[in-house]
Amino acid sequence: MKSSVLILEDDKLLNRFMVEQLSRMGFAPHGVQTWAAAEAYLQSHEVKLIVTDVQLPDANALDLLPRLCADQPVIMLTAYASVRDAVQAMKSGAAEYLVKPINMEELELMVTRTLDTAALRQDYQFCKRSLEARNDAAMIGGSRALLEVGNLIEAVAPTDMTVLIQGESGVGKELVARSIHLNSARAERNFVAVDCCTLQEKLFESELFGHERGAFTGAVKQKKGLIEGAEGGTLFLDEIGEVEFSVQAKLLRVLETGRFRRVGGTRDLQANVRVVAATNRDLEEMARAEAFRQDLFYRLAGLILDVPPLRQRREDIPDLVRHFIRNHDFSRRINKTVTAEAMRRLTAYDWPGNIRELKNVIERAIILSRERREISVDYLAFGKSQSPSSGGLTLSFDHEPTLEEIEREYLRMVMEKHAGHRSSAARTLGISERSVYRLIGRYGLKQ
Repeated sequence: MKSSVLILEDDKLLNRFMVEQLSRMGFAPHGVQTWAAAEAYLQSHEVKLIVTDVQLPDANALDLLPRLCADQPVIMLTAYASVRDAVQAMKSGAAEYLVKPINMEELELMVTRTLDTAALRQDYQFCKRSLEARNDAAMIGGSRALLEVGNLIEAVAPTDMTVLIQGESGVGKELVARSIHLNSARAERNFVAVDCCTLQEKLFESELFGHERGAFTGAVKQKKGLIEGAEGGTLFLDEIGEVEFSVQAKLLRVLETGRFRRVGGTRDLQANVRVVAATNRDLEEMARAEAFRQDLFYRLAGLILDVPPLRQRREDIPDLVRHFIRNHDFSRRINKTVTAEAMRRLTAYDWPGNIRELKNVIERAIILSRERREISVDYLAFGKSQSPSSGGLTLSFDHEPTLEEIEREYLRMVMEKHAGHRSSAARTLGISERSVYRLIGRYGLKQ
């Protein structure tokens, strides 16, 4: 695909000459003469590079540089070899600085070099993210339950089959999804995770599918969605049970046809992505109760992969504890260990928040134990504040509370008891995890 270049130059003859020259060089240039025209073009087109004059009829490009450089590299042109302008341009993020009269060979070299540098930077960032993802995606433990999960990942990863990952909150469903991606033919492309709980309902469709300019109030420019961001890779839909019915129908179309439309769009786009979904809810039961589209459930459930809770693979806890200690900067410096009694307590605990809760407890213990090499039971918080057998909750007020005050205080205490885990709190409260999220936002509670 040809690299798109926007040329912003008010000299009509020079503008046309550069457009023709870059076209012959194999680029896809578009020329405009004012900032207003450039701004309108950028609202509906994506470009790989901008070549702009400093002095424009309706703007000074130096003032626009921070905004322009955020999306693509910029080469500045000027008729005056001003050192001050050059320094200011480079400080503001310009990739190169070219003095008129323009030498076309120099222009070609500069455009090619700038695009190559931008591509190398993207490749570096991708490799860095991939390496970090591979390190984070390591499955820690040797229990039979975990080995069975690993065998299923190994079997399904090379295919393009849609996978539904089921398990309690905190068991590592995203970790499993990343492992599927990294062991697939799509490993060299993006892994895009979407938290279906946290995206606002009205914006979810726009975030997922993207939108066209003018599709709704505030849509001042075209925006690509997360499906396009995952092009050639894997789209991970976490907590898909929280997605609204209206969006479920459009997701079904993506899975069945591989096509979608941006919000406000009129043409179909190809969705070259593999979909992996996850939920901590019983989607089959929800489908029977008509709380989730039955046809979407059957389409998602090409292969269902159940991730066991931590209490069902307690033999993995020592390995996980050592892993969290090794990967904590402070602990690595001191070479911390856990006492035998502390490890027995960690292994005996039921971990309602699963691996996420275990990680939080270990990190807290590392910090509280400070320079001490051993982490003893005294530094493990679950025995006092997170014990599942700590009994009921007592509300106390120094006045006659309103219903709203009671609800807020009760929610705060339930969240504290469950170490901030929304799914565990939701089960206690008998409401959905999304409802818990909304209540947390309404009452301004810390998550």
